[in-house]
Amino acid sequence: MTPAPTVSFADALVRGPLVLDGGLSNQLAAQGCDLSDALWSARLLADAPGQIEQAHAAYVRAGAQVLITASYQATFEGFARRGLGRREAAELLRRSVELARSAAEKEAPGKDVWVAASVGPYGAFLADGSEYRGRYGLSVAELERFHRPRIETLVEAEPDVLALETVPDVAEAEALLRAVAGCGVPVWLSYSAAGGRTRAGQPLREAFALAAGNDQVVAVGVNCCTPADADGAVRMAAEAARKPVVVYPNSGEEWDAAARSWTGRPAFTPDRVTTWRAAGARLLGGCCRVGPGEIEALARALAVDPDPGPA
Repeated sequence: MTPAPTVSFADALVRGPLVLDGGLSNQLAAQGCDLSDALWSARLLADAPGQIEQAHAAYVRAGAQVLITASYQATFEGFARRGLGRREAAELLRRSVELARSAAEKEAPGKDVWVAASVGPYGAFLADGSEYRGRYGLSVAELERFHRPRIETLVEAEPDVLALETVPDVAEAEALLRAVAGCGVPVWLSYSAAGGRTRAGQPLREAFALAAGNDQVVAVGVNCCTPADADGAVRMAAEAARKPVVVYPNSGEEWDAAARSWTGRPAFTPDRVTTWRAAGARLLGGCCRVGPGEIEALARALAVDPDPGPA
């Protein structure tokens, strides 16, 4: 197995900010991959793993220090719909971590690059946009039972951190934190948000406070939101959870479902890094429609921006 970083993820956060990667799906699309599938990028874990490693490598070259795996939409239930048994599905989940680790070693030998195993929300498995609504009609206990098996499998592959990401609902956040308890791997908790609330409508301050006092949670924040929503959320997260903040918004463009195209202009700009960092952000990157070019610019901005001190 490719060697893990020499410094633990939690210790690295104490030392200073880390650059996250950008959107995996948009980089895969740029490489010519077809993502028109309910499994989205997770399909490529079986069909074209080399493409996933190539996408990770592009972000390492751009300056990313943390790679998020292609397991966001990878679940035992989702793979079962495609006729894959549990053993095959488990192998694909573990492969997601191995591909990121391999890309890091090949592109940055001798340098520390951390691997974050993505744990997407239940709505990602449904593949109907529910991750932007939440409130699935399931109890916290039911959601915990859904998430636990794949979390346990991802942990077996020894990632540096688990990314509990694009969480739309406080109830699901609670279920995820229960599912990871005692697994031995640190986690970050990142909500999808709009207008100062979770996508399910709960106040973000209350959502962030769920992680306060939980030592396994090393960072809390937002992703897959607009850069403008990220601006307000970073300081709120730092105040409510008293932890380092993770922030990786979308480009700011909007998806027109009828036209099947993106509209508007990108609002993700490197100069926002100064504001986010000063407010407590320690993990900074991008999500949908943010590619290696934007991450390279963000990495340059972090390199010249003086450290404002601990969060």
